[in-house]
Amino acid sequence: MISLNLIPLLVLLVAFLASAVKILREYERAVVFRLGRVIGAKGPGIIILIPVIDKMVRVDLRTVTLDVPPQDVITKDNVTVKVSAVVYFRVLDSIKAVVDVEDFYFATSQLAQTTLRSTCGQGELDHLLSERDEINDQIQAILDKDTEPWGVKVSKVEIKEIDLPIDMQRAMAQQAEAERERRAKVINAEGEFQAAKRLNEAAAIIAENPGALQLRYLQTLQDIAAENNSTTVFPIPIDLFQPFLDNVKTRQS
Repeated sequence: MISLNLIPLLVLLVAFLASAVKILREYERAVVFRLGRVIGAKGPGIIILIPVIDKMVRVDLRTVTLDVPPQDVITKDNVTVKVSAVVYFRVLDSIKAVVDVEDFYFATSQLAQTTLRSTCGQGELDHLLSERDEINDQIQAILDKDTEPWGVKVSKVEIKEIDLPIDMQRAMAQQAEAERERRAKVINAEGEFQAAKRLNEAAAIIAENPGALQLRYLQTLQDIAAENNSTTVFPIPIDLFQPFLDNVKTRQS
């Protein structure tokens, strides 16, 4: 039987252990303050704190996915668009993240929004739409530099969506259609030029060999006859009848 005198001691011991012994996960660190002064970062595993004297702040070291809400951006060519992005960052120095900034998550979020607006507004709309990778790298470099004093590492920034005004979407659609028509006309003209060039070469060859024209003519007749037509009308060159006409004239004379 436990003596009644030992019960208060057991209660004090349990309360001491509950307030003194802390267990930190593998991805957590504890920034310990002793009488208001930082004595270091501890963890993971079991750590011992002095009740009342020591206070700790847990810091998560895992990569955080920060969703940047759509921001109104005015590009260099005075087009208003809404741009949203996502930022990936993690805490490298837990002491700086707790001591040097009040709320590193909120501070990084606000900095990401302002940096997104300023960086996207420095270029024209075409540059914003076509050079996303370059803009992502610029934003990531700026954020990483500005958050380094807080012990935060920004590893990646990705622009998720760019919302254009309806009239701008129509204008861009008309521009794309006009560009496709221009390419089609250029390709058609190039084909006509190549065909005319080949026909010119073929005409030069036939002019050097008149018999080739007759062979081509007979081949055309063969192609027409292959269509199973009931009636085929075709012109006959007078040159074919010239020997017979000469023979008749010779007999008459």
